[in-house]
Amino acid sequence: MEKRVAVMAIVIDDRNAVEKLNSVLHEYSEFIIGRMGLPYKERDISIVSVALDAPQDSISALAGKLGNIEGVSVKTAYSNIA
Repeated sequence: MEKRVAVMAIVIDDRNAVEKLNSVLHEYSEFIIGRMGLPYKERDISIVSVALDAPQDSISALAGKLGNIEGVSVKTAYSNIA
């Protein structure tokens, strides 16, 4: 299957969601190019960006699993490079 390059923006509103989020990301670690997390203490949230090189189905599955975690919002942007 053809791989895509994408970046996922993740906003965590509930600190209790972090352990589950990290567990799901670990499941997809073979596709993760890099990850950056920023705690935004003034708003009591965390912002995480994850760069991926993965099949389209894997990226969609990851976004779906993360989006189903209570207190987590996810948006994905895809590169035009296939």
